[in-house]
Amino acid sequence: MSGMDGLFSYQTLVHAVAGAAGSVVAMTTFFPLDTVRSRLQLEENREAKNTLTMLVELTKEEGFTTLYRGMVPVLESLCASNFVYFYTFHGLKALRATSAEQSAGKDLLLASVAGVVNVLLTTPLWVVNTRLKMKGLNSGSGSIQHAGDQYSGLFDGLVKMARQEGVGSLWNGTIPSLMLVSNPAIQFMTYEAIKRRLHAAYGEQNMSGLVYFFVGAVAKAVATVATYPLQLVQTKLRHGHNYEDLPPDAGTMKITHYILKKYGLLGLYKGMEAKLLQTILTAALMFAAYEKIANFVFKLLLHHQEVSSKLK
Repeated sequence: MSGMDGLFSYQTLVHAVAGAAGSVVAMTTFFPLDTVRSRLQLEENREAKNTLTMLVELTKEEGFTTLYRGMVPVLESLCASNFVYFYTFHGLKALRATSAEQSAGKDLLLASVAGVVNVLLTTPLWVVNTRLKMKGLNSGSGSIQHAGDQYSGLFDGLVKMARQEGVGSLWNGTIPSLMLVSNPAIQFMTYEAIKRRLHAAYGEQNMSGLVYFFVGAVAKAVATVATYPLQLVQTKLRHGHNYEDLPPDAGTMKITHYILKKYGLLGLYKGMEAKLLQTILTAALMFAAYEKIANFVFKLLLHHQEVSSKLK
């Protein structure tokens, strides 16, 4: 299928719904790892330790529920974000090419465009949920670090941020987010390239969920290592940094330069172990769930079409 019919088709919608559902399944499963990553990125006085130690430490200090703080708004944002991304990517794919014309370069281009669309539409959701995730923490820093305490949920946070800090504040961190379009673009390019080779070698019907899991893991590992410093700075821009000798509105370059000067190159990779573990496992499970959900729905649609044609 190609052309505008492909952009507004059941197939494109199925990919979007399956991608959104797969991301929710994956994030729900591995959410505590995302909590560890956020805490290491945002709390300068917290020593970076291995992930298991951090999970035990946080549970002892603040209780088991702290590992799931802010999960609902994260899932809401993730669901919306992945729906937009998968819909745009597969819609553009249907517009541009048939499977015979697909290539890694075209996948990278389409994934980058999908990423830009996603960032521009969903950044406000991520800005608010980053604050909600740190809600109730006594970080000993300025008022912006406690802003999330005022919000009862995602929608409430969007409204209050727009009123109190201006509509523009909802797009804090957009520049590094746009630069980070390279992360899912590299991920999707790698994933699609490996998947095409496996389909050609073994056939699509012979691909198991475990194979998709490992392909997704490899793709996300490559993308995460390449772009982690930008993710760190993006988190600080969204939540607000607590560097006393930097202005509250410090931008991407100032924060990056400050971290390099004070902590060295390793400072830009603080929390990466937790991020790698969380993001690889989450992406791997997301892709495995996405493929299985999409294949299941497509089989149902095909069966429905066959039944309908027989009745006619």
